[in-house]
Amino acid sequence: MALWLAVVAASLPLAGQVTHHLSASGFEDPASRAVWADNQLVYVHPAPSQSPWLIEGVTPSRVARWADTAGLPAGSLHIVGRDAVVAFGAADAPGRLTRLVEQARRAGASTTPVGDVSVGEKVLRDTKQTLSESLPVALPLLTVLLLVVFGSVAAALLPLVIAGAGSALALAVVDILEDHITLSAYLTDIVSFLALGVGVDYALFISARYRQALADGQTPEEAVVESMSHAGRSVLYSGLAVALAVLTLVFGQNAYWRGIALGGAIAVACVLVATHTLLPALLRLLGPRIHWGRIPLGTRAGRFWPAVGRFVAGRPLAATGLAVVLLGVPAWFGTSLRMSTPANLAVLLPRSDPLRRAVSVQQQVLGPGSVAPLVVAVQLRTTVGDPATWTAVGRLTARIAADPDVAAVASPLSFGLSPELVAGIERGTVPASPAVRQTLAGFTNPARAPHLVVLYVTSRSGPDAPATVRLVHRLDRLLTRMFPGRPVGVGGLTALLDGFNRLTTARLPVILAGVATVAFGVLFVATGALWQALLGVVFDALVALATAGLLVLTVQRGALGLEALAPDSAITPLIFVLLFGLSMDYEVILLHRVQEFIRRGQDARSAASEGLALTGGMITGAGMIMVVVFIALLLSPLEIMKTLGIGLTAAILLDTWIVRSLLVPGSIGVLGRWAFWPWGSADRRSA
Repeated sequence: MALWLAVVAASLPLAGQVTHHLSASGFEDPASRAVWADNQLVYVHPAPSQSPWLIEGVTPSRVARWADTAGLPAGSLHIVGRDAVVAFGAADAPGRLTRLVEQARRAGASTTPVGDVSVGEKVLRDTKQTLSESLPVALPLLTVLLLVVFGSVAAALLPLVIAGAGSALALAVVDILEDHITLSAYLTDIVSFLALGVGVDYALFISARYRQALADGQTPEEAVVESMSHAGRSVLYSGLAVALAVLTLVFGQNAYWRGIALGGAIAVACVLVATHTLLPALLRLLGPRIHWGRIPLGTRAGRFWPAVGRFVAGRPLAATGLAVVLLGVPAWFGTSLRMSTPANLAVLLPRSDPLRRAVSVQQQVLGPGSVAPLVVAVQLRTTVGDPATWTAVGRLTARIAADPDVAAVASPLSFGLSPELVAGIERGTVPASPAVRQTLAGFTNPARAPHLVVLYVTSRSGPDAPATVRLVHRLDRLLTRMFPGRPVGVGGLTALLDGFNRLTTARLPVILAGVATVAFGVLFVATGALWQALLGVVFDALVALATAGLLVLTVQRGALGLEALAPDSAITPLIFVLLFGLSMDYEVILLHRVQEFIRRGQDARSAASEGLALTGGMITGAGMIMVVVFIALLLSPLEIMKTLGIGLTAAILLDTWIVRSLLVPGSIGVLGRWAFWPWGSADRRSA
């Protein structure tokens, strides 16, 4: 305990600054040409953007007076809130908008340029606020559930101590690592909520066995050994399953998934260490005082699960069939799940957010594709000082402009300059005004990249429209045909996130196969039963499909007050991975308990009934505690975090109340003496 006090004391300062270097990026497919195209922007110097500005904190009438003083026409202002206005500048007089923004700042107003950078920063800030805003709301209900499930005040405090110590250590490790690798801004929520969830589970399973041992007349020392030998062993297998399951996200093959995999595994590992070192020490210290503050629950609560156990043992086929039907209905809709991370980041914000409204106004005024232009990068054989380069660029510009889905193409030749004139300016043999040179600097850099030309394409459709995605693919093919063998690519948010969506969709089967392999291996090692390992994977797959169906009915179709959006590719695979990992907690606890009764000579049906009677309340109670933890994510203003909350809540409820309560014990009853083959053979049990 003294060692843990020192560890927590050293971890808290690091954990408190963990969000300082977390990144909102890392979604790119590192092998894609879109990433290469975006990377070429470091060589050019685009002119200062004339994007609109969001002005907040002052009345629209005051902004109108300032705009009139700055020389902006009344039509350049658009109201997006009671104290929020979007101001547009004029291409021929950009200084007028600048004067308006400076006047607003002097008056104490908040000014924000409307664009993907500002929206990304807003999403990042809201993500960081999720934990601080949601946990205090969830804590009262969580406290009540802890008291009910643990049965005493002293016992209910144990999981909070374990989860707090584990999460502090995990966040400290993440803070150390974030300076060396790309870690996602979503990681703090995931680490904290995962640590709290598994910390509660593990403390519940071990402390319940400890209290049972005390009730059987064992000394505190003997009870600690008893609880760690049985429940501690089960928790060890469960924790390894969760950590290894989360690690399979490295198969996503980009920085975002590697960071999530590493952070999630660290969280579980730290809680597992606390569970097997700090928790036994606390139990030994408490001794019989673990019953302090006992909560009287009456006798009815203790009758429910034995009755369920008798029903499942007496009618295993009926119980199994009922569970399959309850899971099969939502699973039917799961096949229509479509994942996608939006390129228009503003849709991640609430519909009432002024910045999201400002982006919508920008699309109405400047065109749907103005919020996310495409970047076309070409490395030619000739230099930018050669007229042949600009003749080829002229042909490319004309081909792109002729595409029906293109609204505009920004190119040096778009300003009426001839190829010879542009080449002469780039060579330095033709004089040009500073304005012309600044304009050309947005497309070329003769000193650092003499063969590179960058163009900017605005689509007629929004960045997430299928037509825009098809345009990206057409431009990619066009570049390959016109410049064979040369480095070329189409970048921008639409291209980058289309690559991420396609990469995640392609890698998801590999991730799920890895998770299934982990689940099978852990279950087989933990139980020695081939059938239980196989059925465990099948049951988890059925729950995953049913969870996908519920995501379709809620997120994808816009129920429960949500906006109808495809579940995010950046979060949906995590739901399925955590489902497989967390379900191992309940599976191993239940199966180990059933095996204990089989060792005592009971048949499979009666052992399943007894095992469910003793663990059903504990498993579903732990599940409900985790539901409270995850459902707190619904308080986040970001739909991506709400998707995570809905998915994990549905997965835990389906797993604990249907699979572990009906399907697993029912299938044991149906299989009978073959349920635990080869472990269930007589010679193995006697040995």
